[in-house]
Amino acid sequence: MKVGVIVNPVAGGGRLQRRRKLIDASLDRHFGRVELVETKAAGEACVLARDMALSGADLVIAAGGDGTASEAADGLLQASREAGRLAEFGLIPCGNGADFARGLGLPEDFEAAIGRIAAAAPRRIDAGLASYIDGRGALASRYFLNVASLGLSGATDRAVNADRRKGRGSARALFLWHTVVEFLRYRFQEVLISVDDGDALEARVALVAAANGRFFGGGMMIAPDAEPDDGAFDIVIVRAAGKMKLILDIRLLYGGRHRGHQSVSILRGRKVTIEPAGGRLANAALLDLDGDSPGRIPATFEMLPGALSMRW
Repeated sequence: MKVGVIVNPVAGGGRLQRRRKLIDASLDRHFGRVELVETKAAGEACVLARDMALSGADLVIAAGGDGTASEAADGLLQASREAGRLAEFGLIPCGNGADFARGLGLPEDFEAAIGRIAAAAPRRIDAGLASYIDGRGALASRYFLNVASLGLSGATDRAVNADRRKGRGSARALFLWHTVVEFLRYRFQEVLISVDDGDALEARVALVAAANGRFFGGGMMIAPDAEPDDGAFDIVIVRAAGKMKLILDIRLLYGGRHRGHQSVSILRGRKVTIEPAGGRLANAALLDLDGDSPGRIPATFEMLPGALSMRW
């Protein structure tokens, strides 16, 4: 088996890099010789995974957080689209959030995670395709792995990613802090939401999420019933309410206790379209794609059932 490994050396505040000798020894023990490459910039894991798959890798393992995992999955799906050959995917979680790994129940111990990849039979999991408006105002698209959302989450992503403390302490505390700060200055967005090309629902929202996995935002259980292999998104709509009340209710998201809340609707579907209502510029909500904020609405999130073959 030809195995490629993509390592984000700064993942987890450098924790992964500090354990490299142990990780390298474990990879050698379980897989023999591997092609191991470190990322040097944001977005590079996508290019590396695509190139590994196109050059014949049977298994590509991402070692890092949600961003690294999402970029690698994006690259594998690009290679599949271009060449019709899908390499298997593995994940060694180490990052600020590791939300997708948390939802899968992957071990945090590196040796255990590598052993699990080596022993597991590949299983098909779903992925998503997001189409949106990028920062230059152009149409753009990319695959995502865990959760695509908009509104407060997009603004929070930008604040967290710009924070110099990222990776140095608790990811949950950092996300919660910026969620509250951004929420205090956030202006609720008026949007039109259509599920599976049905009639559009107009809503004034704090957040809309199309979830393939259960967790996002450093441990928020945004979609308690989401499964990564059921062929559908869990679509969570958090409507605008009094800001102080919503700040208090944010704690419900961490425990997945927001089902049935008067401000929350949870739907299911394979395609979600969100457009600004009223003034398009005033309601051009920012996106969150697996911890990155690459653009804004209008956007469409499409489910790709069984698109990835993953060992977990």
